[in-house]
Amino acid sequence: MARPINKFSAKAVEALSRPGRHSDGGGLYLKVLPEGRRQWVFMYRWQGRQKEIGMGAFLPVKTEKGERYEYVSLADARQKATAARAAIAKGIDPMEARKAVSAVPTFGEFADALIDDHLAGEFRNVKHVEQWRMTLGDTYCKALRNKKVDEIETDHVLAVLEPIWHTKAETASRIRGRIERVLDAAKAKRLRTGENPALWRGHLDAILKRRKKLQRGHHAAMAYSDVPGLVADLCSRPATAARALEFTILTAARSGEVYGATWAEIDTKAKVWTVPPQRMKAGREHRVPLTSRCIAILEEMAALGSDPAGFVFPGKQKGKPLSNLAMTMLMRRMKIYVTVHGFRSSFRDWCGEVSTFPREVAEAALAHVIGDETERAYRRGDALEKRRKLMVAWANYCEAKKKKIS
Repeated sequence: MARPINKFSAKAVEALSRPGRHSDGGGLYLKVLPEGRRQWVFMYRWQGRQKEIGMGAFLPVKTEKGERYEYVSLADARQKATAARAAIAKGIDPMEARKAVSAVPTFGEFADALIDDHLAGEFRNVKHVEQWRMTLGDTYCKALRNKKVDEIETDHVLAVLEPIWHTKAETASRIRGRIERVLDAAKAKRLRTGENPALWRGHLDAILKRRKKLQRGHHAAMAYSDVPGLVADLCSRPATAARALEFTILTAARSGEVYGATWAEIDTKAKVWTVPPQRMKAGREHRVPLTSRCIAILEEMAALGSDPAGFVFPGKQKGKPLSNLAMTMLMRRMKIYVTVHGFRSSFRDWCGEVSTFPREVAEAALAHVIGDETERAYRRGDALEKRRKLMVAWANYCEAKKKKIS
């Protein structure tokens, strides 16, 4: 004969006050302690041993300000007991099952750890790391962050994506890909099973409307004819951000490459700045020829310290580079509303419209990948000396209006 369960009524269980264990059936007990505290326990036999597992406190008995007790209702306790009995029926120890569940991290915990421990090495600059943290943080993924990684389903992912799928198309696409990456990693660590709910092809593409194209725009750029005037103005400003921006313009480098530049990468005798592969977008080492003005900027920055591991353009915090918004904010204060990246376009336009240097040399100066794999296999060099002549010509153009501004 099956043992009866669900013996208590809601009122009856609240009235129990005699110390001891009071059975609701099916292994669930309300334990009343001598001092009056009450707690639910589940008792069962496992491999010949009697075991007891706590199910939470019932009815707070101390109500002094500041003291809080977990409150597990009769219905909640019965639900937990049912889950425990189901685990036993499957040959699983409920206590071990609970440990396994508690060991599964939340999406937020796992995503943060993944960025810190594994993905950070793939990023070429601090900006990329911060973009991942921001997009997987509370700004967009707040609804996911407190969920266990093994609990996340398609509806949860859609709740994040649908509000921004058409208004912030590119951001939404990146977030979807990053959620997919996190959940793939969780599956690889055996923290979840089944299909990835953030998968696009064959899954979300059947639910979310496909856009004609991502909302990418060109970086706002300054006309190359206005660059000399800006360079002249920057020369009159003593700020580190001004030196960094001028150096960025003269080298046609990406802002992240400049922010992350260390003294170990600089060879002032050879007048070359060598950016390692891990900091380059194409993942290939890039040598940048340095003009006389670039060397002068480096000499000025060396006065702040030139330890090989130190940053060429240091920030206010010791051991940290200049903020990745420093150059942008400098231009805003100057009432110049273009992007730092846009100066690469200014340089490329000048190369095409003013200079007589071949297209291949200009593209190499921008560290762009040129030609197909076969063509690149036969072009082993990086045309450093040809690019040096190009950068000297660009520097001469940029410095044409340099003068002391009072």
